Amino acid sequence: MRIYFVALICLAAALPSSAQNRSGITGKKDTSFNNYSTFISTKKQFPDIQMVKDVPSADVREVRNLVYCNSANGPLHLDVFAPQKPRRSKMPAVVIVHGGGWRTGDRSQHIPLARELAKAGYVAITVEYRLSTIALYPAAVNDVKTAIRWTRANAGKYKIDKERVAVLGFSAGGELAAFTGITNGIAGFEGSGCNKGQSSAVQAIVDIDGILSFTHPESAEGNDSKGTSAATYWFGYSKKDNPELWDAASSLTYADNAKVPMLFLNSSADRMHAGRDDLIKILQVKHIYTEVHKFEGAPHVFCLFEPWFTPTVNYVVDFLNKVLK
Repeated sequence: MRIYFVALICLAAALPSSAQNRSGITGKKDTSFNNYSTFISTKKQFPDIQMVKDVPSADVREVRNLVYCNSANGPLHLDVFAPQKPRRSKMPAVVIVHGGGWRTGDRSQHIPLARELAKAGYVAITVEYRLSTIALYPAAVNDVKTAIRWTRANAGKYKIDKERVAVLGFSAGGELAAFTGITNGIAGFEGSGCNKGQSSAVQAIVDIDGILSFTHPESAEGNDSKGTSAATYWFGYSKKDNPELWDAASSLTYADNAKVPMLFLNSSADRMHAGRDDLIKILQVKHIYTEVHKFEGAPHVFCLFEPWFTPTVNYVVDFLNKVLK
């Protein structure tokens, strides 16, 4: 019962109040975190890295800029990448969630990954969600679950197997992917979005350097001494002002509800997977399959660039082939 009680606390605490700081809501998208600017800054420390080529493939069918829901803040879009020649009548799907501290970033950053997954026989869907410049927590969670419901509602059109849907995310997207999957079946996080007749449950989770607990000792989120932290913007409360909300928004809090296999891909920045080891221990007790692969010496943004992009794809495909087929 604790997880459901915590979910109610979380939603209640997220409602606007006089104490909540909404100054971070600008009404505009923040695009400062993008692959090119990140490449330029990362190359200073890792001079041998390479951009992943953004080149369409004859083997991949692309359907862009589809509206999956009209939210209270405007339309939300996604892109679909599917095998041009499906190997089977129904294919597993992967919903991909971008990073950017819940405040910036764009779904286009993972188009190369989506294409590679499509080549491997998956329907890959890159999704837009409301950033903290537009709406505060739990809007982004609601949006990801809504995108998963859209995936099932459109399963026939894209030959998707409704029983084999995974969620994958990087950084803040990894946190959202983990949280979305671990809270399978908890109605309080569904939101009031579209396709309510469909399930938002997933059958596998891929977390690429996304934290599992905002309140874990390893987490660096909540340090506002040099400026407002990304999570503080997203929640509208500092950690000290509303620790209950920060805990209730953490995947680790809902570990007892976890039901599906998880893959963790991590950089050398330990703070980016805060709570991972604690969660894995609980999953192992529950006999839930997990995999962990760490890219030693790699920066947080490793999955966006070579030489780490290709092994990231390989780990993801191997894992999904194992748990979804």
